[in-house]
Amino acid sequence: MPARFQAIIEGESLFNDASSLIISRFAMIAVATGQFVMQEAALSFVWMVAGGAGIGLLLALIFYKTHKLLPTNAEMDIVLTLVAPYFMYIAAESVHSSGVMAVVSGGLFLANRQHLFLTSDSRIKGYSVWQSFSFILNGLVFILIGLDLPEIVDGLEGTSITTAVGYGVLITGVLVVSRIIAAYGSVVVTMIMRNFIKVADGNPGLKVPFLLGWAGMRGVVSLAAALSIPVQLADGTPFPQRNLILFITFVVILLTLVIQGLTLPYFIKKI
Repeated sequence: MPARFQAIIEGESLFNDASSLIISRFAMIAVATGQFVMQEAALSFVWMVAGGAGIGLLLALIFYKTHKLLPTNAEMDIVLTLVAPYFMYIAAESVHSSGVMAVVSGGLFLANRQHLFLTSDSRIKGYSVWQSFSFILNGLVFILIGLDLPEIVDGLEGTSITTAVGYGVLITGVLVVSRIIAAYGSVVVTMIMRNFIKVADGNPGLKVPFLLGWAGMRGVVSLAAALSIPVQLADGTPFPQRNLILFITFVVILLTLVIQGLTLPYFIKKI
């Protein structure tokens, strides 16, 4: 795919992941407390996004200065890049804002300036370390769901396996269709905004939005969000339908990775 489309998908996925994890937290709180106040939720959402982004950028600036001031080598630079996101996440969570948004914002700040404070040796070695680290983490999460799956199936709480698979297929269809609609909606917004601001492509056509919409595979973040659902509520009662949520998430990931993942090269060649 052209580099600009890859940049759109990768950038979009970062902020989609961050905002969706915030919303899923609100959903879990609503289930745990049995109430949802729209005004309070809206204010909390703004603080979690803005506060998280601000804290991430502030700590990213501190790490940026640290890299510049200290006589670091490639190994120390790699250690600092591994430590930085944890500092950002913990600092943001400690003041009840979004740790994920902090990591995304701070990571983008440092990534855009990596040539100013990292040597070529640090960048090359760091890239290899992060690629391996990411591969291990992805693998561990999918191993976890594989080990958990038999227990999840046994604990579907009166829902048959056929019904649960049906839910997964239905939700997969809703996700795919809604994403494609959203992609075309963004084209409409772009065509309106080109009258006021400079855009890269004022009329992307009808084929490209379909491709961007189809490139919406679900993966490790969806799985991590589902696995983060607590086993029990504060009063000790089991979290309602937790196993069903995990099973549906697994089905959605499997279907999108297999169907969309295997057909995406075909659509790229055609479009």
